[in-house]
Amino acid sequence: MFPRSRKAAPVAAALMVASLVFAGCSTTGADDDKPAASGEKITVSTNKGDVEVPKNPKRVVVLDNTSAETVKAMGITPVAIPKGLFAKSVLGDWISNRDVKDTGTHAEPKFDVIEDVKPDLIIGGYRFAKSEADIKKIAEKTGAAFIDIAAEDAAPKGRVETMRSSTITLGKIFGKDEQARQIVADFDKNLEAAKAQATGQSVFLSIVNGGKIDNGAKRMQPFVAPLNLKDVFAGQAGDHHQNSGLTPEAIAQANPQWVIVMDRDAAVPPTDGSTPKTAAETFRAQQAFAQVEFQQKDRIFYLDNDFYLREGIQDYGENYAALAKAFAAKK
Repeated sequence: MFPRSRKAAPVAAALMVASLVFAGCSTTGADDDKPAASGEKITVSTNKGDVEVPKNPKRVVVLDNTSAETVKAMGITPVAIPKGLFAKSVLGDWISNRDVKDTGTHAEPKFDVIEDVKPDLIIGGYRFAKSEADIKKIAEKTGAAFIDIAAEDAAPKGRVETMRSSTITLGKIFGKDEQARQIVADFDKNLEAAKAQATGQSVFLSIVNGGKIDNGAKRMQPFVAPLNLKDVFAGQAGDHHQNSGLTPEAIAQANPQWVIVMDRDAAVPPTDGSTPKTAAETFRAQQAFAQVEFQQKDRIFYLDNDFYLREGIQDYGENYAALAKAFAAKK
């Protein structure tokens, strides 16, 4: 028996090695009717309809700032991102990681980078909407799936509801369904807290851009849309990409009970390297506000400094929680 076993051992070992080699090359598991996880496909709902995507993709390009923090929370490190468009405060480890390539900005996208990283999945972002056709061509060429699940104003379900659905979709893709549901639950808890405190107060939705106070309703309306608040300018008076001509005196005359401020200068510093005044400093410097209720009672709520860059479900949730506390403290 022993001599036979010793003689058979090399043969058995060779057979075992061969079986492992073939198993490594296979796209199926032990049961030929059940594909291995790496080759599994699932269908998900997106802003542009249903799309078939790989389950647990290994090489992910994330262009969507509204999804990025959720992807990170699920333990995924992408192969490429637009480093200049993501907030260092929450995605700094991605930005500083040399293995994570830079896709450029929406103004100057680096299509060659997206192609070179050979993605399995590309998560498109609304800032890259004008480049979508080119990015889809890259996806087709590389065999990647392309999805648009961005929480933006133009999304069919609206921004806030799309935050929920895109989170659930990402959970389905990355096998993190329970975590996705918890993220949504935490968000809903914070939103409900803000709803409880928003009881019809009049507000001015302000943006500080280039050191000037202007109307930020176009960018901020989605944030206040679920809340019972009254915009004193009814969503009019321009947006942050154009100087509306709104003056501090006009804001004072509108006499809002509260001001909600987005500090764009904090998120996107001047290109000349200068350090602009903070939004709080800019507001304190306005003599026109000295006798106005919101200034006298310190009813000015500042969104987090990176709101302009983040805009996802975590960011909205954090700001809803903070807004609820601010309103409750200064009724």
